[in-house]
Amino acid sequence: MAKSIQPDYHYHLKTASNPSISPNDKAVAFTVHRFEEDSHEAKTNVFVKSLSDSTILTQLTNSGTASKPKWSPDSKTIAFLDKDDSEVKQIFTRVAAGGDPVAVTSRVADIDAIAWSPHGSKIAFRSLVPGTEEMAAINADSKTPKIRTARRIRYRQDGVGWRGDSFYHLFVLDIATKEIAQITDGEGDDGPPVWSPDGSQIAFISDQNNERDIRSKTEMYVCNADGSDRTLWSGGMFMVESIAWSPDSQRIAVTGGLNPSAVGGYGLTTQSSVFVLEPHAEPRILTNDSIRPHASGSGFPITADSAFMSWSENGSRSEIVFGADSHGQSHIAIADPDSPDDVRLVTDGWQITEMISNSGSGFAVAAVSSPTSHGELFLIDLNSGDVHTVTNLNSGFFDDHAIATLEKFTITRSGFEIESRVWFPPGFDPSQKYPLLLDVHGGPHSAFYDSFYPIHQVAAGAGYVVVAPNPRGSSTYGLDFATAVHGDWGVGDYDDVIAAIEEVALREYIDESRMVIHGSSYGGFMSSWAVGHTDRFNAAVIAAPVTNLPSFYGTSDIGVNFSETQLTGERFDKIEHYRKHSPLTYARNVNTPVLLLHGEDDARVPIEQSEQYFVALKRHGKEVEFVRLPGTSHGIFRAKHPMIRSEYFRRMLDWFERNNA
Repeated sequence: MAKSIQPDYHYHLKTASNPSISPNDKAVAFTVHRFEEDSHEAKTNVFVKSLSDSTILTQLTNSGTASKPKWSPDSKTIAFLDKDDSEVKQIFTRVAAGGDPVAVTSRVADIDAIAWSPHGSKIAFRSLVPGTEEMAAINADSKTPKIRTARRIRYRQDGVGWRGDSFYHLFVLDIATKEIAQITDGEGDDGPPVWSPDGSQIAFISDQNNERDIRSKTEMYVCNADGSDRTLWSGGMFMVESIAWSPDSQRIAVTGGLNPSAVGGYGLTTQSSVFVLEPHAEPRILTNDSIRPHASGSGFPITADSAFMSWSENGSRSEIVFGADSHGQSHIAIADPDSPDDVRLVTDGWQITEMISNSGSGFAVAAVSSPTSHGELFLIDLNSGDVHTVTNLNSGFFDDHAIATLEKFTITRSGFEIESRVWFPPGFDPSQKYPLLLDVHGGPHSAFYDSFYPIHQVAAGAGYVVVAPNPRGSSTYGLDFATAVHGDWGVGDYDDVIAAIEEVALREYIDESRMVIHGSSYGGFMSSWAVGHTDRFNAAVIAAPVTNLPSFYGTSDIGVNFSETQLTGERFDKIEHYRKHSPLTYARNVNTPVLLLHGEDDARVPIEQSEQYFVALKRHGKEVEFVRLPGTSHGIFRAKHPMIRSEYFRRMLDWFERNNA
C-alpha cells in the first residue's frame, strides 16, 4: 500500500538543478542535492549524463558542496564552484573524461557566478569584494571581537549576512597565466557576466546608481573584456534581469521593465517583458503581459544568477528562447527578435525552476516540478514540444508514495479572476467529510503553480483538503492584477482568499467546523491579518510574518525599498496607513489559537515581527506558542539543517490536530 507524504519527505527526495549542456550537445552536467538522514547533512555534487545513451551517468565531485557546472567551449572541461579548506567558494575545473578537480582561484570571499569566454581561454566570474572593515575582520584573530559599522541602508542581506561596505564585482581569469583582472568596481553590485559571441565584450547588470538603497533600479552595461569602455545600453528601462547577446554581437535581448510599476520592491518583479537593446537606441519590447518571463532565482537579479535566455539563428530565423510563466504554469517560450508579440509557447503544466538551451540545438533541458514529480531534468524538443526524461532520481519515491491530486477553479471578484488550486488527500472519497486548510503564498508577488509543493502534499497526506488561492497581487496574471495589492494589503487580497475558501467550504465533503489557515512571509502577514478579522478558523500556523509594518520598514534588509513600493509611500509620511495595514494593530481581536514559527537569522522579515505579535497576543490572554528556529534565515524551507523542515511540518500538523478536533 502506498505511503502518504510525511514531514520527513525531504530525506527521501533528490533535486537536480544547475543544468549545463555541453557545446557539442552530447551531455548535460548538473548538480544533485540530497539530505543524509543519519547525519542530517546536505550534500550537493556535480554529475554528467549522456544525452545519447541513457545508461551513462558520471559523478564528477564527492565534496558535497559543489555547484553551478559550466562546460568549456570544446566540451572537454567543466568548471564549477566548490568550497576550499577555508569554506570559501572557489572555481574548480575538471576534465570531463576523468581526473581530479583543480582549484583555479583562491579568493578571500565567495565566487558565485562563472562564464567561459567563447574561445575557452578565459573565465569571467563574480565575487564579493570585502570593504576595508570587512577585510580586517577576515584577517583578524578569531577570538577578537568584530566591531562593525553600517554606513548605508543596505548593510546586510538575508541568507548572506553582514554586507557592510562589501560589493559584488566582476573579474576575468586567464586560464593559461592564472592571472586575474578585476574589471568592475565602485559602490553597488554587478550582476553575472555574459560574454559576447565574438569574445570581445562582456555584458552585465548593475545597480551602481545613487538610488540603489531605496529603489530597485538596475541597468545593463557593456564593457570590453578588460573592463574598459563601459557603456550603458538600457537607458529608458527601470529594471533589467536576464541577458542574451545576438549571434553577431550587435544587439542584446533582456528581460525587465520600463517603469517602477513593474517592480514590487527590491527586485521583486511583478511583471517583466523581453526587450531588444542596441547602443544609443530606445528599448524595443517583444512580449506583452500575457506571459511573465522568468526572473532570477531569488527575485533579485544583482545578487543571484539571472534566469536563462539565449539568442540563436535557427536556419533563416532568429529566435530568442526563454522561460515564461502564465496563470501558475511554466512554459518554454520562443520569440522572434524582429517581430513583437510573435511568441510561441512550447510546454505547459509544470513549474520550470531552471532551463538551458544551446544556440541552434533545437532542444532545451529544464529542471521541473509538476503535480506528480519533483526535482527532475527533462529534455524538450523546441520544434515538436516532445518531452524526454533525462533523470529519474525520485521515481522510486513516487512509486511508493500516494500524492495529492489537483483541481483548479476560478471565481470573479471586483473585475479580477481569482484562480485557486485545490489539493485532495490520497484516496479521496467525496462521501466522507474532510477538514479544510487555507494556505496563503508569500511575496505578495509569488504564486502557486501546478507543482509539487511540500506544504500541500504533507497536509493532504494528513487528511486535509488544501485550498491554495492566487489572490490579487500574485504574479503570472498580468501587471494590473499584480499591482492591485499595492497600498491595499489585507483588504482586496484578504477578501479574495476568504472567498476562495468559502467556495470550497460549501462542498458536501467539507467539514466546515474544521477549518485552519497557514501562511509564511506575506502569507504569514495574511494569516495573522485573517485571525484578527475573523473567527472562521480553528487554528493558525503563521511563519515569518510581517505583523508591524512601521518597524519592518526599519529592521528588514529590504524594508525601505519594499515598503515604499508596497505601501505606496515613505513611513513617516504615511504612518497611520502603515499602522492600519499591520496585523499587530488587531491582535486584541484574535480568538484563534496561533502557532508562530520564525528563523532566528531572518534578515528579510526579522524575528522581532513575531516577537511583537507573540507578546501582544500573550499579554491579552490569547492562546499562542512561539517557536524560534535556530540558524535559519527567511527561507525556512531552504534551512541548512534538514531537521528544521521536519520539525516545521510536525509542529504544524500537531497544532492543527490539537485545535481542530
